[in-house]
Amino acid sequence: MTATPSDAYADRRPTPAPAPQAAPGAAAPRARDDEEQGRNRHRRPRRRRRAMVLAAVGVAGLAVVGAGYTVVDRYTGTAAAQSAGSDHGRPAAAAAPPPGAAASPKATPDGSVAMITGLGPRTRAAIPAATRQVLVASGRAKNSSDTVVTLWTRTGAGRWHPGAAWAAHNALRGWTTGHRSGDLHSPIGVFTLSDAGGFDADPGTKLPYHHSAKFQAGGVGFDGEPLDEAFDYVIAIDYNRVPGTSPLDGTQPLGSSRGGGIWVHVDHGGPTHGCVSISAAHMVDLLHTLLPADHPVIVMGDRGSLAT
Repeated sequence: MTATPSDAYADRRPTPAPAPQAAPGAAAPRARDDEEQGRNRHRRPRRRRRAMVLAAVGVAGLAVVGAGYTVVDRYTGTAAAQSAGSDHGRPAAAAAPPPGAAASPKATPDGSVAMITGLGPRTRAAIPAATRQVLVASGRAKNSSDTVVTLWTRTGAGRWHPGAAWAAHNALRGWTTGHRSGDLHSPIGVFTLSDAGGFDADPGTKLPYHHSAKFQAGGVGFDGEPLDEAFDYVIAIDYNRVPGTSPLDGTQPLGSSRGGGIWVHVDHGGPTHGCVSISAAHMVDLLHTLLPADHPVIVMGDRGSLAT
């Protein structure tokens, strides 16, 4: 990493023990880091992650509910209730579409639609023509850290088929089209997904994967929640970074003032500094599903902005 910490690494509060500095990761795809011997950092019990992943397969039908929790509006008046469409695990009522949003395209019996639901013409035009996998992170509101993530896949007939909706978090203060370092907003836009990595071993992704003990979060989040497993799996969002490099690489083509280190990573139960976070089980599902040949991208922003 560069001297300026990435937004991903800022998803924590200082703790008495200094957090380790992440060094640039120049390892080849799927190469094990030479410092893997340092993996004995202090971490909470694994919370039966492997069992959770296996259990998630058996309860895939409940994935829409997610593991939400509520945060009272105490973050300088900018953060809304957390839980990505749920209130302590109870599904929330569907909200009305934003003003000016186009009507949802009609689905065929197989569930596919002509256009990705919720995306307006300007947003759709930013998706590369060769892309066949689109991860949509649709925020509840412009100033909310509550998001729903859905992976859409283009069929052979050119239609789009949605996957399950997953509860997620974005930045504490919501979304912006002019992201700056440390502004506590997630950037709005369409970004490619080209590289992955994590503290845990490659779970079997087709993306280049950098396995390294340097993926360490540490500390606590905005709600005091521990962050020690947040970087077990990450997918680099190609905002102000060089595609084809490790997520740990700190090169920022737009300059350090524009921020960087924006990832999809494991959810820790609260807002991020700029990243999008989903559960560990869903991260594994996503890593298994994304294919470089399908040119995957993430479309991210509040749903009002995405509808334009």
